[in-house]
Amino acid sequence: MSADNAADGGRESHERPLPPTVAGQSVALPPDDQAVLDWLFTSSTVALMVCDTKLRCARQNAAMTRLIGSETDNRGKRLTDVLHSRDAAAWERSLRQALATGEPIRNREMRGRVPADREHDRVFSVSASPLRDRQGRVLGLCATVDDTTEQYRACERLAVLNEAGTRIGSTLNVMRTAQELADVILPLLHADWVNVDLLDTLLEGEEPGPFTGAVALRRVANQSILPGAPEALFQPGEVDFYPAHAPAVRCMATGRSIIHRVTDPAARAWLAEDPVREEPYREKGYQWILGVPVCARGTVLGVTIILRSTPEPFTDSDRLLAEELVARAAVCLDNARRFTRERTAALALQHSLLPQRLPGQVAVEAASRYLPAGGHSGVGGDWFDVIPLSGARVALVVGDVVGRGLTAAATMGRLRTAVRTLADIDLPPEELLTHLDDVVIRLAGEDSDAHADATDLGATCAYAVYDPVSRTCALARAGHPPPLAVAPDGSAQVLRLPAGPPLGLGGLPFESTEVELPEGSLLALYTDGLLDAHVRDLDEGLKRLCTALARPAPSLDALCDRVLKELLPAKHADDVALILARIRALSADQVATLDAPADPAAVGDARAWAGDRLAAWGLTELGFVTELVVSELVTNALRYGKPPIQVRLIKVDTLICEVSDASSTAPHLRRARLTDEGGRGLLLVAQLTHRWGTRHTRLGKTIWCEQVLPDLSTASGHCQAE
Repeated sequence: MSADNAADGGRESHERPLPPTVAGQSVALPPDDQAVLDWLFTSSTVALMVCDTKLRCARQNAAMTRLIGSETDNRGKRLTDVLHSRDAAAWERSLRQALATGEPIRNREMRGRVPADREHDRVFSVSASPLRDRQGRVLGLCATVDDTTEQYRACERLAVLNEAGTRIGSTLNVMRTAQELADVILPLLHADWVNVDLLDTLLEGEEPGPFTGAVALRRVANQSILPGAPEALFQPGEVDFYPAHAPAVRCMATGRSIIHRVTDPAARAWLAEDPVREEPYREKGYQWILGVPVCARGTVLGVTIILRSTPEPFTDSDRLLAEELVARAAVCLDNARRFTRERTAALALQHSLLPQRLPGQVAVEAASRYLPAGGHSGVGGDWFDVIPLSGARVALVVGDVVGRGLTAAATMGRLRTAVRTLADIDLPPEELLTHLDDVVIRLAGEDSDAHADATDLGATCAYAVYDPVSRTCALARAGHPPPLAVAPDGSAQVLRLPAGPPLGLGGLPFESTEVELPEGSLLALYTDGLLDAHVRDLDEGLKRLCTALARPAPSLDALCDRVLKELLPAKHADDVALILARIRALSADQVATLDAPADPAAVGDARAWAGDRLAAWGLTELGFVTELVVSELVTNALRYGKPPIQVRLIKVDTLICEVSDASSTAPHLRRARLTDEGGRGLLLVAQLTHRWGTRHTRLGKTIWCEQVLPDLSTASGHCQAE
């Protein structure tokens, strides 16, 4: 029955009210009860039907008429005859039980279709109560039907959104999050195809800017009802170009969702310009397009396109559900973008602060690896370095700043710079760590947080200095895992040196250990991430590392790769830094030593000795400068130093001249006045040589300088190992 007929029926009942009947019997009512009855059957919004004991319709109100049709058509029919539902049989059994027991049925949910809406299933809340006469006999039933479809859909949509919230954004990965969105949308909206396209800047972690006209979008997710998505024109990672009038671009430009029939002029014009895109639309029979902009925090990030091939159009309910899902995913995508940006910046910063390549060293052949953390924590504060020192020596350092992100990377850079500065003045390992400890304490004091202290940095460090002349290595560590040494025969051992406190505690001493390493030995320094120390026993990790290092490899780079592969899990939660150094030794004919007596005549003897040594090495071109340098440095040692005095020449890729004495007083470079009789020696040394410096030793000091060899291609300043 139409709404007009229902209204007419309502007026007819109001003008000529019929006496209430139950099972064909009239019931007399008081005047006030009659008014209530008139309201119930004419104006109540609750659909009501009175049935006899055989569950046949005896009377219905106007609300029921609007739902299932006129009373005339339905009289004598059961409710299940007009309310088509798969729950009909169970409902009738419940009604018969209510007649038999006299117990009411309350708010039973039923799904079905009614004559007022034969195309869609609806959800009803149905109740029924027995009708009794004054003697308590059951005369029939009164059933009420409440259409709760909208409330049910709202609850269902909320449940879907809650479930989607757990499935979308499980990682801080843009591609993964977009694919999760497509996977969720496809079945919920009964779609045939879903794709997610994002602005290219989003994948790079940059802030998306405004766009006008045609736009290039990066495909980040495809999903289809067909396995493998064979209809995809673009795979994830590829770029799709959209003209300015394409529905996707208009959707992004307005920031509002759109629903188009494929045959609409706007969609038809767009597809007509792109026959390659039009072909799958025609083959798959797509009929409807739903476009939803991907927006987060007021910024448009991309668009989600949903296609359906069935004649049933996308409804407002579908659009609202899609907008809710895309909005939730957009926040996750923006979070992933921000994480990507911060991680990329931190990686770039740390990469710029780490050595870009290891410089060639006479003392060692070195290889290194750095791997940032694989988890959400991102880049950390691990670092390594290979630092050339005077006298052909080399320093190897590995450190770790606990923490993640830009702060840890910046702190790491400051500590690495401090180590290089301290190494440049040739401090012994234990003294260097002492000064580095002071640096960490100073950095903590500069923190704006009044509650921060040095221990918050959590920095550790291992420092080693190798001398290829004596083949000795001095090592010290500050709360860092111990270095490992592998002998030429393949036997590996942990170098048991004092652990030392972590950096930043202050007031505690550091100790160094000196070991002699055979030529060809392998020295390994690393951070605790390599041992996976957070989840694995330290001794077990050291044992596995020794085993991996002991097996031969074609090169140090290959050995680094093998160690990382064997020790690290697929996803490691901590940064890893590793240095492997193959020890070299200088041959006897590369080093010449002269002990000079405390006699002014020793200056001439030292000059002559230096000239003879250079002639034997074929470096007579450097004779004049070298003799002058030896003369000045020995003279200074005799005048200002203490015996014993020793002169040493080392020929490697440069010519190194060293003069040592027992005095700890270091000379200073200055410009002499015209009236001064001395003070010009070090100035001459600095002007005539490539570089010069002073280092303190346990017995005094050493003044050294280096000269570039005249012809590196013919110089034989390489180690015997080469």
